[in-house]
Amino acid sequence: MARLLGVDIPNNKKVPFSLSHIYGIGIPTGKKICILANIDPEKRTSELSDKELSAIREVTIKYKTEGDLRREINQNIKVLMEIGTYRGLRHRRGLPARGQRTKTNARTRKGPRKTIANKKVETK
Repeated sequence: MARLLGVDIPNNKKVPFSLSHIYGIGIPTGKKICILANIDPEKRTSELSDKELSAIREVTIKYKTEGDLRREINQNIKVLMEIGTYRGLRHRRGLPARGQRTKTNARTRKGPRKTIANKKVETK
């Protein structure tokens, strides 16, 4: 398994797809990295030589990835919460921040349902 930016990337996949296992690099960015490093995007990661891996490392250093990117995103959310924006309040309360409905959905953000005693559910 090849190791880039502190992440083990899978050998059996094509290079752009295996690069997408790095946080902050998607498939389109992986293809750009291949072009900049002069590597065939159709090549598998296991077929890469050490020279090609080092070329990929040189190009990926220019991108903000992994810990730095996670830290920046968390800082941006903290700033939103500190200045009291609507999005910051939604983050603080653990609710969806982008306008989704919360009456029936949003179970991922709100967590499992909390049943309320003696509340009857009306059926139509």
